Amino acid sequence: MNAKLIAPTQGASKAARGRPRAFDPEAALAEGQRLFHAYGYDAVGLSALTEALGIKPPSFYTAFGSKAAFFERVLERYASTELVLADVLRTDLDPAAALADLLERAARRYARDPARRGCLVLESARGNDDSESAAMARRIAERRRDQVRRFIAATHPRQAGAVTDYVALVMSGLSAGAREGMSVTRLLAVARAAAESVRLLLGEAPVRG
Repeated sequence: MNAKLIAPTQGASKAARGRPRAFDPEAALAEGQRLFHAYGYDAVGLSALTEALGIKPPSFYTAFGSKAAFFERVLERYASTELVLADVLRTDLDPAAALADLLERAARRYARDPARRGCLVLESARGNDDSESAAMARRIAERRRDQVRRFIAATHPRQAGAVTDYVALVMSGLSAGAREGMSVTRLLAVARAAAESVRLLLGEAPVRG
């Protein structure tokens, strides 16, 4: 969403037209997500960010506190709207099938937008160890891994740790491959091969095509 401000409707009264347009925090987060995903946290300076949002730095600080706090909200927004784990890891589904679906969805999502390839959370987590932005991304990534671990542990408690680590590493690799420009066809091939390995790790027979 490219809109930064909500403009008054054409039918607004003269008094309403004279008021400043209302700032839309959700639109600001969407625009911030676009910028951070395309260029990375460090490459998006505060002046460029506030210009893109259509606000002055004091208004930005009032609304979000700091660039880092804004980025954390962007990461949370991304995690809650892109590849939502609760939509995939459902208790009424076979675990191996659900994880295979997760990997395929990741492959498609990471390669969907040529300007914003890969996973915003996973790519941000690769930053400098001392970086506040990387630490934020790692916390969210770990929280998502915990969701996967709990899902697996409900039916395969002994395999939950190893399978979670494997799925997390595959998703990280898919994100990196997408960021480097690998096609969705190639990423899907990797995701489907990994899904067979997940079945083996869970102690299930592989699916024969």
